[in-house]
Amino acid sequence: MARTAVVVGAGVGGLAVAGALARSGWQVTLLERTERLRAAGAALLIWPNGVRALRALGCPVEQAAVASGTGGIRRADGTWLVRIATDDIADRLGDPTLVMHRQAVHDSLVSRLGDVDVQTGVSVSEVDARQPRVGDGRRTWEADLVVGADGITSVVRQRLATEAKIAGVGQVAWRAVVPAFRAPAVDTGGETLGGGLRFIHSPIGDNGVYWAATAPGAPRPEPPRTQLDLLRRWFTGWHPPIPELLAATMPEELLQHELADLSPMPRRFDVPAGDGGYALLGDAAHAMTPNLGQGACLALEDAVTLASCVATADTGDALHAALAGYHRLRYERTARLLRQSRRMGRLFQASGPVAVLARDALLRVLPAGLLARAAAGTADWRPPTP
Repeated sequence: MARTAVVVGAGVGGLAVAGALARSGWQVTLLERTERLRAAGAALLIWPNGVRALRALGCPVEQAAVASGTGGIRRADGTWLVRIATDDIADRLGDPTLVMHRQAVHDSLVSRLGDVDVQTGVSVSEVDARQPRVGDGRRTWEADLVVGADGITSVVRQRLATEAKIAGVGQVAWRAVVPAFRAPAVDTGGETLGGGLRFIHSPIGDNGVYWAATAPGAPRPEPPRTQLDLLRRWFTGWHPPIPELLAATMPEELLQHELADLSPMPRRFDVPAGDGGYALLGDAAHAMTPNLGQGACLALEDAVTLASCVATADTGDALHAALAGYHRLRYERTARLLRQSRRMGRLFQASGPVAVLARDALLRVLPAGLLARAAAGTADWRPPTP
């Protein structure tokens, strides 16, 4: 009898693990709460670890991506605080850092789903801790393995790992992709820091230019046009191409979300249940603020690792051991990066004249090579050997 799996959530991690499990012989059902599979978001920074994960999943990343190039960190007036060349990271790790439109990643993962049974319009609300079984109040799905890939507000995690809590960090982010025909000319990407404000931008080839801005406070209730006007005022006088990108952005392209992470994380990413079990993946397991740009990459790592661990495991003790192996391979790394992301957020979001001066002074004296080595250490992951 074929082993069965239910994957809850069709984001990057859910799509990746559903396809990977199906290719290794599992009978997979993918449950998604929206009415259709769609890419939610703007663009993704894919570090070398994410590139390796996509390749392990059979996705042709180079056909849909552009190397992010040389950038660094600047002050609002354009003064460079530190320059960082992603070529240095590529030389250290042997793979490039890419910026990909989220739609391209989504389409590539969807194309690799194969025989996965995709069921949309399903909002999972019931999770059985005794058996791997979930339901939406009308129907029930039972399997040997249930994967919770349903994001930071994961219902699966809330039912099985009640110790994990969502913790806001007092910041809000806005993102958009300005299409190429409307975008200003941008040769390279980078990050700019002000007093509590941050702006990141990167060209994504023929797809235009991606940008993200963060500011202190709670989510804004105003319509997107009003939010966009507010962003334009906040970033008035910042160096090019920041005002030009905001001026070229249309309200319907603007996405807003509150920044948060899990504090604490779940104690475990695996939960044995009956002869099978549950696994938590991506933001459901280790949601973190985007300061490292590793969210999607870590979800892809999770997917590759989980599929590898359970590829040949039968139900019962073998599957329990395989899921425990997944937890061991993923927990320490993701917990470390979550802590690192928090520290970087506190540094980069500094506000007040004294704190900003101290931050800028620190960044000016940090050797670029040191930052490149740190980034390379974060991205130094390879798929597990079968």
